Amino acid sequence: MDLAEIPGRGRSLVASQHIRAGQILLQDSPILLYPSTLSPSISSSYCSNCFRNLDPSSSLLPCPTCPNNQTTTTTCNVAVSFFCGPTCRSSALASSHSPWVCRSLALIPSLPHHLHAQALFLVSAYNLASISPPFFSLLLSLHGDTPSSSSSDFMLSTLHSFVSSLSPRPLAPSTPSGAAPTVVFSAALTAALLAKDKHNAFGLMEPFSEGAANSHRSVRAYGIYPTASFFNHDCLPNACRFDYINTRDGSSNNTDIIVRAIHDIEQGREICLSYFPVNWGYADRQKRLLEDYGFACDCDRCQVERNWRHDDEVGGGDDEGMMEEDTKHHHDNNDKGMEVTEEEEEEDNDNDDFPHAYFFVRYVCQRDNCGGTLAPLPPSDDNGMPAASNTLECNVCGQLSKEEDRCGDDPHPEDENMLDK
Repeated sequence: MDLAEIPGRGRSLVASQHIRAGQILLQDSPILLYPSTLSPSISSSYCSNCFRNLDPSSSLLPCPTCPNNQTTTTTCNVAVSFFCGPTCRSSALASSHSPWVCRSLALIPSLPHHLHAQALFLVSAYNLASISPPFFSLLLSLHGDTPSSSSSDFMLSTLHSFVSSLSPRPLAPSTPSGAAPTVVFSAALTAALLAKDKHNAFGLMEPFSEGAANSHRSVRAYGIYPTASFFNHDCLPNACRFDYINTRDGSSNNTDIIVRAIHDIEQGREICLSYFPVNWGYADRQKRLLEDYGFACDCDRCQVERNWRHDDEVGGGDDEGMMEEDTKHHHDNNDKGMEVTEEEEEEDNDNDDFPHAYFFVRYVCQRDNCGGTLAPLPPSDDNGMPAASNTLECNVCGQLSKEEDRCGDDPHPEDENMLDK
């Protein structure tokens, strides 16, 4: 992929050569990770460093500097952080979960609950300035303009007052004299950081729950991925991202995200993700993009759907700051508020009333309460040479299915057509 400037779309990633379906386009590591919540019942269920599920039957390692681990009585609403092993604990205590971070986290419950996620980000970001100034500079270089609207003034004022109350976090020694400068908690820097988070954070999700009716996957952690942040949005994307946060193979890169091509992409074409589930309706998509990212989408799909009747559409996403498949608001893919007769329905392909219907039949998961995006497994053959794969993987529920089973007469394959992952 090449990074290119596209008029009206800014910095974008484009195909530097012909890309095959399923090809891995990017594996990106986060420069910053932070939990989505301080809820003890949730945050104590996964490792505070690698964010894998904790095994309750194993001996867990608590953080020695968390306030709730220092006294016999609960001093705040923050749970003691736990780690899956000594390696994760040592790594966290030396970087992302330092004593300064522990003390700061203990103060967050004093804020309104709806500001906790932003406060968690700010603590992590200011800590990043200490442990890795180059990564902090990279964070500040990402897209995200400070909002000029007064609607966010109260939030900014409250959050800046909070970070200003924290004891300064010393930076790593970098001056000739060896003195350690401190992070300046300025209002302008706080506002700039919040804008970077809003425009660039990816949500690492809780596991998909098949049995829950109208299941809603919550976010376990947020991450800033510097290269992945350059993917622009399209409501009919040609790539989608996968995360494998709960992998148990001992890999240290389980918080990486992987972006794969959904179908073949010609050289020179822009590579796009969807910033939310592709089965959202037109009004919901436009509302989220305008409110969270500051633009109205004019992609091919939106140009078709803007003329449909939308009074029957179901509302879209509730959760702020999430990107691509981060929420589970399910829509009926066959009823987007259109009024068609049986004869018109039969002529859809000829009249182009729904020219992207094929995408939903082929690349949207039909599993109950899922609606994730499907991409072929990476192309390979027995000799390790590139070859097309006919097995599709869902980036939400993780289920595998054969392409021929999905593209036959029945677009809703039964369970026996699915493969165990």
